Amino acid sequence: MIALYDCITGTHDLKLVLLAAVVCNLAAATSLALLDHARVNAGRERRLWLATAALAGGTGIWATHFIAMLAFSPGIPSAYDLGLTGLSLLIGIGMAAAGFWIALRPGLPGAAWIGGAQIGLGVGAMHFTGMAAFEVAGRIVWDPGLVLAALAAGAGLGSLALATTLRAASVGVKLAGAGLMVAGICGLHFTAMSAAVIVPDPAIALSGTAVPAAILAVAVALASITILVLAFAGLWLHLRDERRSVLEGDRMRGLANAAAEGLVVCDGDRIVTLNDSFADLVGLTPEALTGAALSGILVEPAATDAAEALEAQLRRHDGGLVPVEVIRRVIDFAGRPHAALAVRDLRARKRAEARIAYLAHHDALTGVPNRNSFNARLAQELALAEAAGRPLAVLCADLDRFKEVNDLFGHAAGDGLLRAVCAAITAVLGRGQMLARLGGDEFAVLAPNLDAAGAEALGEAILAALRQAETGPAGVIAAASLGIAVFPHDGVEAETLMIQADTALYRAKQEGRGRLRFYEARMGVQVRERRQIEHDLRHAVERGEFRIVYQPQTRIDTGEAVGFEALLRWHHPERGTIPPDLFIPISEETGSILQIGEWVLRETCREAAAWDKPLRIAVNVSAVQLHAPGFSELVHEVLFTTGLAPARLELEITETALIRDLPRALATLRRVKAMGVRIAMDDFGTGYSSLSNLRAFPFDKIKIDSSFTRSVDTSEQAATIVRTVLGLGRGLGLPVLAEGVETSAELAFLGAEACHEAQGYLFGRPAPIEAFRHLTTGRPRGEEAAA
Repeated sequence: MIALYDCITGTHDLKLVLLAAVVCNLAAATSLALLDHARVNAGRERRLWLATAALAGGTGIWATHFIAMLAFSPGIPSAYDLGLTGLSLLIGIGMAAAGFWIALRPGLPGAAWIGGAQIGLGVGAMHFTGMAAFEVAGRIVWDPGLVLAALAAGAGLGSLALATTLRAASVGVKLAGAGLMVAGICGLHFTAMSAAVIVPDPAIALSGTAVPAAILAVAVALASITILVLAFAGLWLHLRDERRSVLEGDRMRGLANAAAEGLVVCDGDRIVTLNDSFADLVGLTPEALTGAALSGILVEPAATDAAEALEAQLRRHDGGLVPVEVIRRVIDFAGRPHAALAVRDLRARKRAEARIAYLAHHDALTGVPNRNSFNARLAQELALAEAAGRPLAVLCADLDRFKEVNDLFGHAAGDGLLRAVCAAITAVLGRGQMLARLGGDEFAVLAPNLDAAGAEALGEAILAALRQAETGPAGVIAAASLGIAVFPHDGVEAETLMIQADTALYRAKQEGRGRLRFYEARMGVQVRERRQIEHDLRHAVERGEFRIVYQPQTRIDTGEAVGFEALLRWHHPERGTIPPDLFIPISEETGSILQIGEWVLRETCREAAAWDKPLRIAVNVSAVQLHAPGFSELVHEVLFTTGLAPARLELEITETALIRDLPRALATLRRVKAMGVRIAMDDFGTGYSSLSNLRAFPFDKIKIDSSFTRSVDTSEQAATIVRTVLGLGRGLGLPVLAEGVETSAELAFLGAEACHEAQGYLFGRPAPIEAFRHLTTGRPRGEEAAA
């Protein structure tokens, strides 16, 4: 140690020693920075950066050695052999290149340590070659121990320097590696110099080809300038690349973070940069994902086309898998090709697809299977039933008066009723049985392996469950009618079974609702007949098949005609005359009564407006018309168009029309009465709550039903009812009209009881208005005919 100290301080110019140290530090830092660029590149670029690093490192080591040699002053003449000096430079560069190449071998264990040792030994080879080039008037004697120590210092510190440098990319680690490299070079040089002892010998002369120290100084200066140029070039390239990378990264991140899709840029399998959306998908921060292996995050199928969108699985940090769509592109990033991947989260789309698939087979409101699912399941079960020789039942259900629930309480209440119905029916179904909503308030139940007895028991259970169900506002009861068809007795095909079950349902509703019926062969003819009538009713007005007949209304005390009641008749071109008690209920159920009723109102008002005498015209109004939106507006428009005085129009309302929705009906009637139109209660005594209805609305007339009038002279009970109604009319100040008067005895009874008006065959059968022109004009029959 003392010898080494004496070597440095006693035989060296300390200023040049300091310069050698500066050059050595600069060379080490430059070569290691260039080596780092080689590490992050591949192919031709890697080889270029390796060569540049070797040139900078080898030249720097060589310059360090010879600056230190120039600082050495042995006190006797000295010079340098030109060939060996040049060889030492080549050895320095070559050994540095070999060491750097070894250090970057990816599959070699301990590559950095081996490469560093190679550089350390290369520094030793360059040093002792340079010492061989040193000519002096004397002999050099070497201390073998110090020589070995010098080589060990160079190899050991060189290995540690490269292992430290390639361990991480931080600036601190790079500076530490450069410091270890400088220590190794300087340690080897000065230890080796301490191992050399020069013995002066005047007999030894310098060769003529030896280079004087002054010339060597020029060479060293050139080498130092080269190192500086390479250092600044490397620094400039490094800063430029870093700035480009930062700018590129900022630009990419700005653009990428504006995208809702996950974006990631990879160098091979290593993630270089990514956007926040991708980080959110994985559940980690962008910093934690940068540098990670993409294959550990994204499980992709093999792509057949680089531009093809492929579905893959993304593994989150918690181990969960997310379905994603991946589109891969090759882009130029930081001057090199990289793989850019667009990763789209498919969870929302998968949920939407699942929802669409669900809705394709289920009812959106109630959640039960829909018509498509039911038809598919029915076909499947029919095939199984036919193969196994077992029965199968189909039950069709329809809610009773569901439209009234919607009209009275709103569609929200109707929706709640449908959901409650599904819940009640599902609760009584057995395993393998299926409930489906076919549309509106129509449902169907499929019951495999169920015969007629079992189907009847199931139907009764469904009806009982509906009666007990909590279904909605105002105590609404979920009543239903059921129709049942059984395979194979009622049909062997799906369509046939459904038609038969629907036919049975139709009969159940006709017979009073809230009950079940099995299909019978005779039902088919009746249902087809009724549905044909329904169809023909929709076109009867436009085809001109309806006609209006009139029946006079007469004052009992004077016998004077006071008006007419308009009665509708339907003459079908094929069926002939169809009675009103058959087609009127059908028209009310199907809604065609609205069109028919409007036509009747217009025709009768137009006809009455043309009469010479201002007789009243009475028109029947059904419950459907009364509760239809805009009825009062229709009456006003008809009166205005025809020019009929409102007081001459009398609308006849039954009690049934009131009880359906009393507040709504009374509100409509008040609007009509405000126009001056008269309102009569028709068929009084046949309904219920009559007195409360009379109190709730000031009617202009009461009409006694013909079923009471025809029995007044033979039935004391009927006579008592008529007397009571007439007394009620007198008490309320309401005129009373008796319908169905056919005999003089009936008329005499009514006259004796002070009944105001009468109507019936005794005064005239319903007929076209031409039969009563003498009444509408006020002229006798003969004169009317002559006119």
